[in-house]
Amino acid sequence: MTDNKPEYQREAAVRKSSLDKDLNKFLTMDIARQTVSSRLAAPGIAILFIVVVGLYAGLTLGISNTTLFIMIAAMLGGYMALTIGANDVANNVGPAVGARALTLVGALIIAAICETAGALLAGGDVVATISKGIIDPAAVADSNIFMWAMMAALFSSAVWVHLATWIGAPVSTTHSVVGGVMGAGIAAVGFSAVNWTTMSAIVASWVISPLLGGVIAALFLAVIKINIVYQDDKIAAARKWVPLLMAIMAGAFASYLCMKGLRKIWHPSTFQIVGISFTVLALTYIAAKPWVYYQSEGMENRNQSLRKLFHVPLIAAAALLSFAHGANDVANAVGPLAAIVHTVQFGDISAKVQIPIWIMVLGGMGISLGLMLYGPRIIKMVGEQITKMNPMRAYCVSLSAAITVIIASALGLPVSSTHIAVGAVFGVGFFREYYTAHSKRRREYVLKKGRGGSDLWDAKLASPDELQRRKLVRRAHFTTIVAAWVITVPAAAILSASIYYLSLLIR
Repeated sequence: MTDNKPEYQREAAVRKSSLDKDLNKFLTMDIARQTVSSRLAAPGIAILFIVVVGLYAGLTLGISNTTLFIMIAAMLGGYMALTIGANDVANNVGPAVGARALTLVGALIIAAICETAGALLAGGDVVATISKGIIDPAAVADSNIFMWAMMAALFSSAVWVHLATWIGAPVSTTHSVVGGVMGAGIAAVGFSAVNWTTMSAIVASWVISPLLGGVIAALFLAVIKINIVYQDDKIAAARKWVPLLMAIMAGAFASYLCMKGLRKIWHPSTFQIVGISFTVLALTYIAAKPWVYYQSEGMENRNQSLRKLFHVPLIAAAALLSFAHGANDVANAVGPLAAIVHTVQFGDISAKVQIPIWIMVLGGMGISLGLMLYGPRIIKMVGEQITKMNPMRAYCVSLSAAITVIIASALGLPVSSTHIAVGAVFGVGFFREYYTAHSKRRREYVLKKGRGGSDLWDAKLASPDELQRRKLVRRAHFTTIVAAWVITVPAAAILSASIYYLSLLIR
């Protein structure tokens, strides 16, 4: 039978694919190898950092019978710093990334620089040995018991934050440390060592922080929707309202930095804080008016155009939130390590200790490295996966974080910046659900634009599919995060107590 195939097809058949199949196998294996290598790179870098920290601590403090103990404690401190960067920092930059005001790489760079600067420049040189005063140092008379308790607290809090990051839940690092210290204190001394009044305030903050953050964020989003988004002339409305919104944000962050971000190096009076805040607010409003007018010239009368006006405030907010976080939470996180080093060097147990500069550097560098290696997961969760962000919604989240901390500080409430920021994201999402389904203003605006008759609108709202679609907050993420918040302190406490009891076997 004659083969009528063209010459090039007959040659291809002769060559056949055995060699090609082998080459494809090698190519597939090479791709798999590169994938595995890239996945192992981050843990490898993290382990190398932890080992270097331990060696540096040993060389810095010199050879003695406690050198190994200090090296292990420093390695655990490095591990803790890495987990903070992987989890806690994401709340500061997540909304800006989700709103596309910052790229992921840009957010990582800004957060790393500002976190480190906050820790080193404004982190202060004194920290409470027992986080938030939940354990009375006088109740732990034996310095050896105290050091092992702090070691257990450091390890357990780091492990818990690591687990939370793995499941994709942003949790409070401070609450993890609180739980670790409480569990180790109870295991070492008993329940009488715990200041239950302080613990009650911390438990109350679990509810107050996210609710307050969510309500404030929802209120600002309502202002933006009513006064800008659903106005016929959006550009004119933006020129009127956006400078005021920018000024409010600037004034709030000025107050936030005075009360929280710089409190360890400067102690302004209430009168000074109010004066500085209103001065910054006024100057920002004066500067923002012509800037907004210039930026809005030639803009189309649509929401996509308005979003560009919020990019600069969001970038500034991400930087300032990161700086304030570095100034406050780094010292709290390395507090147990500083307590261990102080007790080893001086043999006593003090309520407050000096933080050696190398420990603050360890905290800043570890947080930055953890953010670079593992931060993107939680950043995407906060900025994209809980609810859809745009610059206006992200602005409400960032402003809410600052204002809520200010209110809580004025009332003396121990709140969590993580709970506030994530609560604000939930508040924005739940408000959008309600407003989309029930707002008379929005309904009239949509009907005026000719997007369907009243009967069609009512039919859509009554549809189960439409009602489900309008649930703009992902319930699975909501339940996972809330559950992680609720069990953070008890989980860290149980883990810490277990580690302390295990340490009795090796002493």
